[in-house]
Amino acid sequence: MRSRYAMVCSSNQNRSMEAHALLKREGFDVSSYGTGSHVKLPGPSLREPNVYDFGTPYKHMFDELRRKDPDLYKRNGILPMLKRNMSVKLAPQRWQDNSPDGPFDVVITFEEKVFDMVLEDLNNRDQILMKTVLVINLEVKDNHEEAATGAQLALDLCREIEAAESWEESIDEIVPRQLLGLMSSVLDSSLVATLYQRGKEILSRTLCN
Repeated sequence: MRSRYAMVCSSNQNRSMEAHALLKREGFDVSSYGTGSHVKLPGPSLREPNVYDFGTPYKHMFDELRRKDPDLYKRNGILPMLKRNMSVKLAPQRWQDNSPDGPFDVVITFEEKVFDMVLEDLNNRDQILMKTVLVINLEVKDNHEEAATGAQLALDLCREIEAAESWEESIDEIVPRQLLGLMSSVLDSSLVATLYQRGKEILSRTLCN
């Protein structure tokens, strides 16, 4: 693969990890991150989420929640999700702290708020390499079913980017019309691409509404 990819959601648990796992299996050079201040997982009620620091191993979360209420967290899919995450990497990572990981060519986010936070962070970074990075938002609801669909669409999109001779010059052409139609009909989502070069936004285009 020619490019380095980053998948980003809020907590680096569901959407970004579903895509990370899939792209990793397909041989992509991929990492994943969250942009929140903490990692949040559903709890017994909306007012009682399980909150962890970034860097807390997925295995620690898995063991703790299995002790708390194995039936609940198996039924709502949290334990299977954490077990999947454990097979991909050690712990959730925060996008804003990822500088040591090096630059990425393509960043895919799965929520508009996350997209905005990634762009803000890129704007505030020291531009050492003056490298072009493509940031794409694919709006995906934070549930297990749509995360799986979003991951497949992210994979299809990354394949198109890899196949393009120069995606920097033709980002609005590398996504086939049938893929855009699928995004709209399946996810009722938007696809927004922003291209950064030398620390400045030089393109921002809505590819799908």
